[in-house]
Amino acid sequence: MNPYRTLKQEAWEANMDLPRRGVVIYTFGNVSALDRSRGVLAIKPSGIPYEELKADDMVVVDLENRVVDGKLNPSSDTRTHTVLYRRFTAIGGVAHTHSCYATAWAQAGRAIPVYGTTHADHLASDIPCTAMMVDSAIRGDYEEETGNQILAAFRDLNPDEVQMALVAGHGPFTWGDSAGRAVYNAVILEELAKMAYLTERIRPDTPRLKQTLIDKHYFRKHGRDAYYGPPKSVKG
Repeated sequence: MNPYRTLKQEAWEANMDLPRRGVVIYTFGNVSALDRSRGVLAIKPSGIPYEELKADDMVVVDLENRVVDGKLNPSSDTRTHTVLYRRFTAIGGVAHTHSCYATAWAQAGRAIPVYGTTHADHLASDIPCTAMMVDSAIRGDYEEETGNQILAAFRDLNPDEVQMALVAGHGPFTWGDSAGRAVYNAVILEELAKMAYLTERIRPDTPRLKQTLIDKHYFRKHGRDAYYGPPKSVKG
């Protein structure tokens, strides 16, 4: 039995969720799942249509981008994923899409402001957008530099609290404690991007949501005093 079977299955299921959720078309996008204890990740192979994709097609690479299992080429974005895994040490999954609204904000080079409580339910800050990559980085190790662009945008942000970013001129990357959570965040990001776009179309001078509402909605779902959702079990 393949020792990476479970990891490849997790990555495949997450990748198959992207077209189901309407955030990718054709061969766009990819998801990886990390086994941090073994220092390897499984990721979608490059250029394979989703309708042809099988769990066994997932490619396993280590955190230095060396293929350790699989017959196909790993996603061209693999080096971006490994940069994030090496630096964001609590994450277990990364997703990349070219979903329409999130990509439009990335192409405009704009962070997505917190305009409403739906956004604040998920994160208390604007969704960051990286700087535009300089030519020397584009000519170098482009995919690795894409990861470095995200790291630079997170100098003053906690990647465990803000689990999504826009890469200027490119598109969105999201992450989480699992591949499934990374996909969830990709779907949420697309919805928040669409809402923010429509908000600005309806009222171009819409102000950022007041901080008290941001704090209320974020902290009722996150942190020590969160009270949203089913009650936590009590021992005794």
